[in-house]
Amino acid sequence: MATNDTCCTIVPYFEVKSGHLDEFKALCERFVAKTEEESGCLYYGFSFDDHTAHCREGYVDGPALLAHIENVTPLLEEAFKISTLARLEVHGPESEIEKLRKPLAALNARFFTLEYGFRR
Repeated sequence: MATNDTCCTIVPYFEVKSGHLDEFKALCERFVAKTEEESGCLYYGFSFDDHTAHCREGYVDGPALLAHIENVTPLLEEAFKISTLARLEVHGPESEIEKLRKPLAALNARFFTLEYGFRR
C-alpha cells in the first residue's frame, strides 16, 4: 500500500561531551521554544540515554524541515560546541526526500524513503 503522506522526519543523535550534559539540556529548552514557533512542525522533543541525546521531530514536508534547520542554525552552532552529531537520518516519501538530499548533503545524512503506511 503506497502512502500520500508528505511528513518528513529528521533523526539526529548527539553525543554530549563530558561535563556538558546540563548545559546541553538547557539548550534543548531553547530549541523547543524556538521550534514551537514553526507552523510546519508536527512534533518535537528531546530524549536521553546517558550522554546521548535524540531529537524526535517531524515536519509537514521537506520545505518545512529545511525552514526548521534555518530557524535553529544559531542553536545548532552552540550545540556543536558541546556535542558531536553521532548519526543523522532523514525519513520521508521520495518526492520530499529529493528536496532534501542536496541541502543536507554536507551533514552526511542517511536518507530513508517511505514506501508504505499511513498517518492519522
